[in-house]
Amino acid sequence: MSILVPLVLYITAPISCAQQDQTNSSRRVIDVKGGPESVVWVVQLSDLHFSVHHPDRALDFRNLIGPALSMINPSLVLITGDLTDGKSKDLLTMKQNEDEWVEYKNVLDDVVKMSGLNKSIFYDLRGNHDNFGVPLVGGSFDFYSKYSINGQLGRNGRVNSVTLQIGERKHLFVGLDSTMSVGLRGPTNLFGHPTEQLLTEIDAELSQWNFESYKSISKISFGHFPLSFSASSQSGKSLKDVFLKQSLSAYLCGHLHTRFGKNLKRHHRLSHHFLSFQKFFQFNIHQIPSESHQNCSFGAPVIKEFWEWEMGDWRKSRAMRILAIDRGHVSFVDIDFKSGAKKTIILPTFPLDSRFMSTSSSNHDYECEYMLPTSYETVRVLVFSVSPIVSVVARIFDSRPGHFDIVMEAPMSKHEDSASRGDLYTVPWNYKAFEDPSADRFWLQIEATDIMGRTTLTELRPFSVNGLGARIAWTWKEFFVMGCQWAALYYPILWSLLFVPLLLLLIPKALLLFSRKQYTFKNFIAEKDFINAIVWLLQELCRVPMLWFGFFGYLFHLILFPWLVGKVYTESEDRGYMTYVGWVVKSSRGWEKHDYIGSPDIIVIVLPHLLFVVLPALLVTAALIAEKGAYRHHFLSCSAKKEDDYDSQNEGSIRCDYKSSKRSKFHFRERWIWKVLLVLCLAICWRHFKNCIALMKAYEMNPLHFPGYSLGIPLLLFYAIYNTQRA
Repeated sequence: MSILVPLVLYITAPISCAQQDQTNSSRRVIDVKGGPESVVWVVQLSDLHFSVHHPDRALDFRNLIGPALSMINPSLVLITGDLTDGKSKDLLTMKQNEDEWVEYKNVLDDVVKMSGLNKSIFYDLRGNHDNFGVPLVGGSFDFYSKYSINGQLGRNGRVNSVTLQIGERKHLFVGLDSTMSVGLRGPTNLFGHPTEQLLTEIDAELSQWNFESYKSISKISFGHFPLSFSASSQSGKSLKDVFLKQSLSAYLCGHLHTRFGKNLKRHHRLSHHFLSFQKFFQFNIHQIPSESHQNCSFGAPVIKEFWEWEMGDWRKSRAMRILAIDRGHVSFVDIDFKSGAKKTIILPTFPLDSRFMSTSSSNHDYECEYMLPTSYETVRVLVFSVSPIVSVVARIFDSRPGHFDIVMEAPMSKHEDSASRGDLYTVPWNYKAFEDPSADRFWLQIEATDIMGRTTLTELRPFSVNGLGARIAWTWKEFFVMGCQWAALYYPILWSLLFVPLLLLLIPKALLLFSRKQYTFKNFIAEKDFINAIVWLLQELCRVPMLWFGFFGYLFHLILFPWLVGKVYTESEDRGYMTYVGWVVKSSRGWEKHDYIGSPDIIVIVLPHLLFVVLPALLVTAALIAEKGAYRHHFLSCSAKKEDDYDSQNEGSIRCDYKSSKRSKFHFRERWIWKVLLVLCLAICWRHFKNCIALMKAYEMNPLHFPGYSLGIPLLLFYAIYNTQRA
């Protein structure tokens, strides 16, 4: 009897879990009908930014995406945030605009009708622009809940999952909304903020089919924010931790747009030799594994890795992505609609592009012969076209000779099904002939010709049947937005930018008071030492108490007092105040106070102010004071020498001093150095006032709402100019 009880519990556990999944409103299972049975495909769109000031975005979306979806016939359409723009024409005021949401709803309704797809397969997520100035989810200014497809269909949770089931295979898609619970106006609404509760829900959704470990399950997650722009929870847990734990295949996101580059992709891998700097930076697209050999023994730890693929934007790039899962192999193609509609789209599903495949697990499965051999026996490609296709040809090139030589060229056959969702073309090949230690020796290209005679070629893409990864590098802009973990970097950079000015003020002051060594212009001229020059400059600042105490007090003002006092919601008379820690605001109910929200989003105000205003102003002010001292020293020395010119014993020095005076005329008599420093002061003030005007419009302020922040640096610079204009 004691044996039967655990046995009954074991048998009934999967049944109860399955029943729970069916009744959970955030979960959905779709039985994909029709062939080909080995592959499913979905469409991703992101960052639509429908705007009343740019009607072409919505117009192009209606005219191009509706017919494209009809041609592609995806099983899901994922729209990963920033559905509307929420910006004024000058881009400075960022709050909700209901007209943009009405337009979004109308355009999406038209697209659904034109595509012939079921509205329920559309999943549109909230982005930070859709959250600008929204004090309460479900409140009067939460237009997302009213006009989005998710909102209309009652998908009100922050996590929604849908499983595409075809035969014995399951493909799980989990969408997440990590926007702020209290939506601030921009620009301090930039990061994803996953909470402990949200991470727990995501973990539960991704694990809902884990009890069916004997079946093939692919897991895809989609959200708006890249992981580089996602904060950690209060316990330090992150989305990356959950994704690695659940063996995710890929995380699809948007947010960054293609202006930063087209390789906004990042490979994540669980490493047991985790270096401290890796929580701040990842220098390469691929996270290189520390293990060089494959452990094929039974019970060896499973390799934990996943890809993060940012897709670009509709706003300017008119980008769309098709993602396919073919027997567990995940591939994608990005389409550019800037040149108009596409008549034919080709997506190779196997072999995979070796630049963007899960290389560690793929190589492990191949070397240990864990892969399904039948999934390697054919080259496969999906072809979507408005006209019937008459021929599809696969070409493989060998790049070893230094140029591309065709080593295989074969016509592909259409996979016939009684009820087809799309056209899959295949051709058998000897995949073992293409094993190679180089991940980018062999390259694949597909050519399709339709009945109208139009030919479409895919770009050449490298592949590796043995699962090796081809290395590609980020540009500096791509590394800046994808390789830097900005939420983790905020406080180290902040305190560095605060301590450096404080040290520049305190160390020279201490040397001036307690050191016998004097750092003067005369010593600098004699020794020509860089350290002496810096200390001399800063000690000259110490000799002007008004400026020294002014900068010292300003830095403490930034640490101890609010920077700004402004309106953070779409429509509200209540104001919040911002410090370097975040915003303190009242909730829409009026009685609940939210302490320090919007961190690290305030990075866009705090760090530029310290780096491009405060620190340069301090150095330029010190240079102004030092220039005045140097000019006075030069003037007095010249005056003293001219008195000696009448001494007949110093006739040789007369000519020397006269020539020296002529050489220094450009630098000292005309004071060109002071004039250059004056221009730098004006440039710093111009940048600062430009930032102030932007903040005044963003949060409906005037200078009296932030006098310390707005007036402190200009007043110190103007005093320095006044103090040094006459030597």
